[in-house]
Amino acid sequence: MTLRCARLALEDGSCFEGVGCGAEGVTSGEVVFNTSMTGYQEILTDPSYAGQIVTMTCPEVGNYGTTALDAESRRPFVAGFIVRECSPVASNWRSAAPLHDFLRAHHIVALAGIDTRALTRRLRAGGVLRGAIGTGDVSVGTLVERARQTPPMEGADLVRTVTCAEPFAFALSPDAPVHGEAGIATDREFLLPGRSSGAPSPGLAGRPLVAAYDFGMKWNILRRLAACGCALKVFPAATPAAEILEARPNGVFLSNGPGDPAALPYVVANLRALIEAGVPLFGICLGHQLLALALGGRTFKLKFGHRGGNHPVKDLETGRVEMTSQNHGFAVEAGSLPPDVRVTHESLYDKTIEGLRHRERPVFSVQYHPEASPGPHDADYLFGRFLSSLRPD
Repeated sequence: MTLRCARLALEDGSCFEGVGCGAEGVTSGEVVFNTSMTGYQEILTDPSYAGQIVTMTCPEVGNYGTTALDAESRRPFVAGFIVRECSPVASNWRSAAPLHDFLRAHHIVALAGIDTRALTRRLRAGGVLRGAIGTGDVSVGTLVERARQTPPMEGADLVRTVTCAEPFAFALSPDAPVHGEAGIATDREFLLPGRSSGAPSPGLAGRPLVAAYDFGMKWNILRRLAACGCALKVFPAATPAAEILEARPNGVFLSNGPGDPAALPYVVANLRALIEAGVPLFGICLGHQLLALALGGRTFKLKFGHRGGNHPVKDLETGRVEMTSQNHGFAVEAGSLPPDVRVTHESLYDKTIEGLRHRERPVFSVQYHPEASPGPHDADYLFGRFLSSLRPD
């Protein structure tokens, strides 16, 4: 690949110079770091990273290339990408293209050759910062100003930029194996055009129907729910609760997604209506935060967030410690939840809330990602827990 001078400038005026390894141009966003050792394509295609420039702490990235089978959404949503070294070759039989070709094909401005350890330490010490990456002759001053003009993540409704445009049904391909290693569905899926009526997909009659709110959902969540035996109908983020109830689902799933949960009052209002209707609810990541808001809690922005595939979480009800996959910059405020909501999981890094459930209603959520992709599968049992909570037809 042809290397061209590129640099990252942060809003505090600091600058890191390296080489471009993706598309040419200028991009800006909140600069964050991810500690995963693998799964860079899943990270690039996770809609929860909309508006963010992702720094990988693993020094060598791109070794096994890219493949459509590892995509977690219809396209990448990251604002930019930073690595210590971008492998010029892809040593894997599954690979369709090396990482640098994938980045260029999807117009992602990316930077390599900088001291990612120094950048990560800066973000850990001072908190996440807005930044700008530029290739070619763009000046440091121009990039610093671009970073400072980038809207902050607080107050940002990015869900509208990543949610689906209309409802659709989802099912695993009928000729695909249902389970792969550790129970994770591995083959491609297909999407069936759907109407707001919520009628089950062909061939899925008799399965419990789950209505899934798409706030920026990763596809492996849908794969796991389908592999558990659910019929799935996915709805845009702003779908009124009345339309969800009209579909007569056995349960409602609340997905992950980007931005500030407090900037989504229209979602919170719909979730309150669903809770009052007695519908079983299961939320992951942003869905967890939104459920907490709907139950009367509050959220706040973390200093540098939790992003990676090696985060220990303690189940307060069993004492078991799970290694989890995480990607979030906001959290539920401890002490803000009402007495009828119980905290079920906490982070062993900083004691932040990682799970909750309502004491009387069939409602629960976790801050982390039980679907992994990438990451460990310790928390996959939560999909079975949701399945057992679904109400009968």
